[in-house]
Amino acid sequence: MNLEKHGRQALLSWLFVVALVALAAVVAVLQYRWIGEVSRAERERLRATLRSNLHRLSQDFNAEINADVAALVPRNTASSQKSREEAYANRYGQWRESSRHNRLFRRVLLAVPQDNSLVLRDLDFSRMTFHTVEWPQEWSTVRERLAGKLNGGMGGPVTDDQPALIEIPEFGFREAFAGPPWRELDWLILAVDLDYVRSTLLHDLLQRYLGTGQTLDYQAEVVMTGSPGTVIYRSGNFSGLGEQPDASVRLFDVQALQFRAARPAGPGPGPGRFGGPRPFATPFPTRHEGGLRGHMNRPPEMDGGDRGRWVLAVRHRAGSLEAAVARTRWRNLGVSGAILVLMMAAMAALVLVGRRAQRFAELQMEFVAGVSHELRTPLSVICTAGHNLQGGVAHNPGRVQCYGALIQEEGEKLTAIVEQVLRFASAKTGHVIGKQEPLSVEALIEDAVEASRGLIDQSRCTLEKKIAPELPPILGDRVALQHALQNLLSNAAKYGKRGDWIGISGSMDPDTIASTVEIRVADHGPGIPSGEMEQIFDPFYRGKKAVEDQIHGTGLGLSLTKRIIEAHRGTISVESQQGKGTEFIVRIPAGRPVAPDVISNSLN
Repeated sequence: MNLEKHGRQALLSWLFVVALVALAAVVAVLQYRWIGEVSRAERERLRATLRSNLHRLSQDFNAEINADVAALVPRNTASSQKSREEAYANRYGQWRESSRHNRLFRRVLLAVPQDNSLVLRDLDFSRMTFHTVEWPQEWSTVRERLAGKLNGGMGGPVTDDQPALIEIPEFGFREAFAGPPWRELDWLILAVDLDYVRSTLLHDLLQRYLGTGQTLDYQAEVVMTGSPGTVIYRSGNFSGLGEQPDASVRLFDVQALQFRAARPAGPGPGPGRFGGPRPFATPFPTRHEGGLRGHMNRPPEMDGGDRGRWVLAVRHRAGSLEAAVARTRWRNLGVSGAILVLMMAAMAALVLVGRRAQRFAELQMEFVAGVSHELRTPLSVICTAGHNLQGGVAHNPGRVQCYGALIQEEGEKLTAIVEQVLRFASAKTGHVIGKQEPLSVEALIEDAVEASRGLIDQSRCTLEKKIAPELPPILGDRVALQHALQNLLSNAAKYGKRGDWIGISGSMDPDTIASTVEIRVADHGPGIPSGEMEQIFDPFYRGKKAVEDQIHGTGLGLSLTKRIIEAHRGTISVESQQGKGTEFIVRIPAGRPVAPDVISNSLN
């Protein structure tokens, strides 16, 4: 019946575990899908946010550049070159005093037509006057293009060999040159300080739109539009255009012709070639001189990306947006997986604890049944003997003495059982041992043997003692240690009957560095099965053989013995082979010699 009950309980436990595993698998699949959906949404959100931030960065950068350029362009066109130069110098002085980016331009120059050629005039910042300088060799393409316009041609598109030059034409009426009378009077040439742009303007904008705290979330690179090899700015070791950036945007879109308002410029030809005055008309802008009127509200990468002389490419510092999202996804999967495993472990622990509690309850019930049986037998014998004595069954003194001895023996059994239970209850409350005193190992063993003599004689086993001479004393509770050794001797007498031999020895432990006394109790009985070795010290546990052979006991002896030995800072272990016997080894640290006047103090 019990086997059938245990089988049902085990089956229910396994079914619960299987259901739990299946539920965990379903939750794991759902978590994987949910995290995948969240990761895809997060990727799209990050990409949209990145594009929006790049668009705003481009707008702010271009607006700053255009505002600073517009501040340097005079409001009205002067008639003479000297007057125009004074106007440019005045505008630069005002801009330098008021602009927060007054280090944006490292040079301010004028390209002035003179005798069918172009003269380059440089503004001296200390004197605030222009003076003629030689054209730099690296500006040769700029000079050729402007000269072409001067001679009536379009001059060709702006080349990419000078990424930091801005050219602003000044239109007016000129009669000294062939071709249309409305021509460029001069060109304002602004040389942008790239070091300042890198260290201040770009740095601040990148921190504002792509940074968290003092670090950038993205690696950034700025190159020329038509020449990716010309690097304007780079953060870290990123070469974005060659490594598939996450996003890019155009920068440095200077709307050159918008700085010259449409206005009359003085006397000139009429509507035809020989007519009267006519208002100023802006020529059709070239690719880089034209404005972005109507286009500044769209990000360059969304409206064709054909405006802006620079390209800003960015890539997430994790390698890419995909890599960053994938890393976050795997981290979330790891966290959710760990939580799921923790939940599984908690549930498994609950199942295990529940089964152990159930097993413990069953052991307690078996203990109650065993103790009841152990108590009922001597009580029945005592009651029978008392009834016989009272009824006059025993008349002669020998018979009466026999009944008296029987009552005494059974009473001692009852006392031992009650004492065992009380000691276990006391151990559960933490009171395992009482006062300690220096004890002689030889005397302790002798007392335990004498206390167990009746049971040993009853088992008809031969007792062999081996006690090494001059063993050091141990510090302990005499009654508790004697009880522990009695339990071991009682077990040897109960289970070692077939071997007809019990051995007890006392010696020094040779395997320990510190001074340790070793006491061994052995028998030649059937031994302990290997499957029960880990449970023999559990309270209420009784081996299968003991139950089958109906060997009397409560299942508390070894558990209580282990508690007593450990309370003395000692250890107990067991060695057993089936069919050959069992040996319990007790090791207790030897106590240091204590003076008589100190012993009484140590006991209190």
